[in-house]
Amino acid sequence: MQKPDVDQIDGLSPAISIEQKTTSRNPRSTVGTVTEIYDYMRLLFARVGVPYSPATGLPIESQTVSQMVDRILDFGEGTRLYILAPLVRGRKGEYKKELAELMKKGFQRVKVDGQFYEIAEAPVLDKKYKHDIDVVVDRIVVRSDVSARLADSLETSLKLADGLAVAEFADKPLPPEETAAGGSANKSLNETHERVLFSEKFACPVSGFTIPEIEPRLFSFNNPFGACPTCDGLGAQQKIDADLIVPEPERTLRDGAIAPWAKSTSPYYNQTLEALGKHYGFKLGTRWNDLSDQAKDVILNGTDDKIEFHYADGARSYTTHKNFEGIITNLERRWKETDSAWAREDIERFMSAAPCPACNGYRLKPEALAVKINKLHIGEVTEMSIRIARDWFEALPATFNAKQNEIAVRILKEIRDRLRFLNDVGLEYLSLSRNSGTLSGGESQRIRLASQIGSGLTGVLYVLDEPSIGLHQRDNARLLDTLKHLRDIGKYRHCRRT
Repeated sequence: MQKPDVDQIDGLSPAISIEQKTTSRNPRSTVGTVTEIYDYMRLLFARVGVPYSPATGLPIESQTVSQMVDRILDFGEGTRLYILAPLVRGRKGEYKKELAELMKKGFQRVKVDGQFYEIAEAPVLDKKYKHDIDVVVDRIVVRSDVSARLADSLETSLKLADGLAVAEFADKPLPPEETAAGGSANKSLNETHERVLFSEKFACPVSGFTIPEIEPRLFSFNNPFGACPTCDGLGAQQKIDADLIVPEPERTLRDGAIAPWAKSTSPYYNQTLEALGKHYGFKLGTRWNDLSDQAKDVILNGTDDKIEFHYADGARSYTTHKNFEGIITNLERRWKETDSAWAREDIERFMSAAPCPACNGYRLKPEALAVKINKLHIGEVTEMSIRIARDWFEALPATFNAKQNEIAVRILKEIRDRLRFLNDVGLEYLSLSRNSGTLSGGESQRIRLASQIGSGLTGVLYVLDEPSIGLHQRDNARLLDTLKHLRDIGKYRHCRRT
């Protein structure tokens, strides 16, 4: 289209066109993030959320220096430890000034991005990347007479790191049963077999589960500080799917029941199955459906039994005794190890997305999911439909005390307004956790329309491309009311007739 032949245009407002197209194919983009509702939810949970212990179910309270000392003494006589102050945790910057200040205060060593250095020899940090900096406050061997020294070192660390201290093992890790005293839910990047994080703010006295600091980024699945380390904040993992490996279970093993092996001309795969059949008592002419559960499990998941395999390809033949790793294990290993994009794509034909077993699909690490409002963590709230979420947020002030209400009043207004706009454009059935890439063009357009209303811009001309497409007839009135709302707050509208 050619530019119009005009010399000057006056009185035309800035224009925004809202098309019918999917908002984003980014797997990290959700209805909550696109509408900015999730941003306000992160702020709300950081300001008024209450942390609970996954082990006891009770609210987590502040941890005293005396409790920290007792926990460290329980590590055992002779345990060698570094007492560290986590000064910088996952933040960008050069930190030259901070390191110089530490030298002036008499500190000699730091741990930068996992490596120990003399402060004077610390590397120059790239300000474009995120870094971790721990100050070495003390080196201690656990004995019954070090309580006073240990308390002094912990207090120094707490002052330096705003209420945080780390005990890191110098030569041997803590036994797993100690670091995970409260169960697998307590395992995270903050407490591992090599280091234990203490906080004078939030810590469970029973299990030792600690939350370092409650801030909005803790609830962001796009930030390493809050994202589940297992799935990197995606909420799902690609796993080999047994149903895709055997898509036609009525076929026999010889007739290509095993899809990844079906098209191969090599005799290797049939000879492997023959050896397994000889050992476990099944034949290649048996349909997959008719195989025993043991045979299916061995073929898919492998076995530790030593099996005699005989291979012959015309040029040579040999016999070997080994275990069988299983088709699923084999494909997963090759998918992780290969550098070939083609090989990965070929294996991905037999993979499907499954909820992350660590975060149960909520995308966040245990510390974030331990913080709750009205008995629900932020992941559970995002799974509500917009209609139910709106009612839940409307009822929240009645459950808050006066201080919480004072903090939350403006945040709740922004959340409720945006939920109301989404409800008014007929999207009350969507959940805030819904992936943006799964939305239809009409749904995406109405989400953007609701987001624009929530932004509060005035003096803007909006061009809408058939906004009622995909909308039920009964919801048209609500859409029209929304467009009138645009007009009433000083905007102008133009849309094609639908």
